[in-house]
Amino acid sequence: MNAYDWDIGLERKFCPPEAPLALNDGATIEGYASLFGAIDHGGDIVQAGAYASCLTRMLAEGRRVKMLWQHDPGEPIGIWDEVREDGKGLYVKGRLLTDVARAREAAALIAAGAIDGLSIGYRTKRAERDASGRRLLSELELWEVSLVTFPMLADARVGGKAEEPAEALMRDLAEAFAGARHILAEG
Repeated sequence: MNAYDWDIGLERKFCPPEAPLALNDGATIEGYASLFGAIDHGGDIVQAGAYASCLTRMLAEGRRVKMLWQHDPGEPIGIWDEVREDGKGLYVKGRLLTDVARAREAAALIAAGAIDGLSIGYRTKRAERDASGRRLLSELELWEVSLVTFPMLADARVGGKAEEPAEALMRDLAEAFAGARHILAEG
């Protein structure tokens, strides 16, 4: 189901969830808010590079993509520290602001598995239809990425890891082994 705010041309996407979200370090969340080439439940396909000009412009202007609760502009719940395109899609990483009551609730809901989706709020700048009638979205103006109950793109989930350089992967493995050694030593 698509939602559309006719006053400002803002589109939002949501659908039934199919996989759990993950919460790291109590308040850090990460995942893919959009995947390139994937058909969402509305029949749209976001193409690689669709967010590039918007993200570049926002960076130059010192603006950030907003983190909202269920697409509600009156409910900001955190900060996206990293929003970027990679070979897979639109990767986001940020922090729930636990001084905000709704963010604390969001953290509890994610930890319990009750919330497990990410969803984008955007305006379509350029799109065309393919032979099957699907919209191919080639340029989007990204306004916000929300934590939602029902993302339109089934694989848009908190917990999806970005493609990382080898050094970061080795650091993460070293931390995991250190944690395992600590647990074994206590047991």
